[in-house]
Amino acid sequence: MRTSDTPRKIAITGAAGQLGQHSHARLKYHHGYEVIAINRDIFNDPVALEQSVKDADIVLHLAGVNRGNDEDVEAGNLEIAEKMIEACKSISKKPHIIYASTIQIDNESIYGQVKRKVGERLEEFAKSNCNLFASLVLPNLFGDLSRPYYNNFIGTFCDQIVEGKPLTIHNDSKVTLLHYNQVADLVADVIRNESEGEIRVEGAESSVQTVADKLQSFYDLYSKSILPDIRDPFDLRLFNSLRSRMFEAHFPMPLVRHADARGSFFECVRAENPGQTSFSTTVPGVVRGDHFHFDKIERFIVVSGEALIRVRNIFSDKVMEYHVKGDEPCIIDMPPLHTHNIKNTGSTELLTLFWSHDFFDPKNTDTYSEAV
Repeated sequence: MRTSDTPRKIAITGAAGQLGQHSHARLKYHHGYEVIAINRDIFNDPVALEQSVKDADIVLHLAGVNRGNDEDVEAGNLEIAEKMIEACKSISKKPHIIYASTIQIDNESIYGQVKRKVGERLEEFAKSNCNLFASLVLPNLFGDLSRPYYNNFIGTFCDQIVEGKPLTIHNDSKVTLLHYNQVADLVADVIRNESEGEIRVEGAESSVQTVADKLQSFYDLYSKSILPDIRDPFDLRLFNSLRSRMFEAHFPMPLVRHADARGSFFECVRAENPGQTSFSTTVPGVVRGDHFHFDKIERFIVVSGEALIRVRNIFSDKVMEYHVKGDEPCIIDMPPLHTHNIKNTGSTELLTLFWSHDFFDPKNTDTYSEAV
């Protein structure tokens, strides 16, 4: 088992996909790997593909085809796998190959069959070439910033709820659910333990209707500026998936300011969940932040002075800007995977209140540096 602290390189195929993006972020920022992102177009260039994997200690194979007719799905997945194998054959390193499979390999759908065939082909190559190989059999996946109407019913539900559309529940079946970040954490465990073979991955047991009811309840509360009870880790992940869809249109959320001859008053946080409230002062021109979180709910409220709050999805170059001031109080809740900062743009000291859904833990800060 490897014990060196030297950062290792992990090549991720399908890095532009939902699981690929989350795995990239989690493995880079939380686990400290150097990530080589391999997108779909590189598979059309054998030389570029070989160059991408030649220095990799690990290859996380996520790339595949899950849309199209049966023939395209089968041929596309097998072709991508063969190209990846050829690239691995041509290099001197023998990277640990980790394959993201699916519980659908247990059924006879074309997609399930071809995912099973790809796993068998990768394992055959790994054994003949002396590579470590692990196949992660994953349940239904979900997470923040999920693409709706694709292959993630939770992403679709979040979109429909925010848009005020009826939820499309075709079958209230039992489901096993796993967040994208949990997959990346499992990958890190597999690498650390040099695990091999098929690994059946457990998740949270629920049902389609239960998830729909929870998301709708979260939305109804949050739209009234009430933070729901999200002490259960699964509920927190569901709520963050919804928040990531609500963010841009939902904020800043104005607060009701009551003022009289004595001064003013406004309510900052209504929460079914306990949390931690903090307070900061910032001198003119100074910037705080330039970081993001995977799970933490962080609320910003300027109570005195003027500020510019800037927010950027770490997978995008688009920066959202919010000019806020203490005499027009409002709420901005930072969504997961969005780096953010706050700058005092006024001529007086800036006073800011921060609320987080959990207590600060210096051993697990869930805070990662990234310039906006």
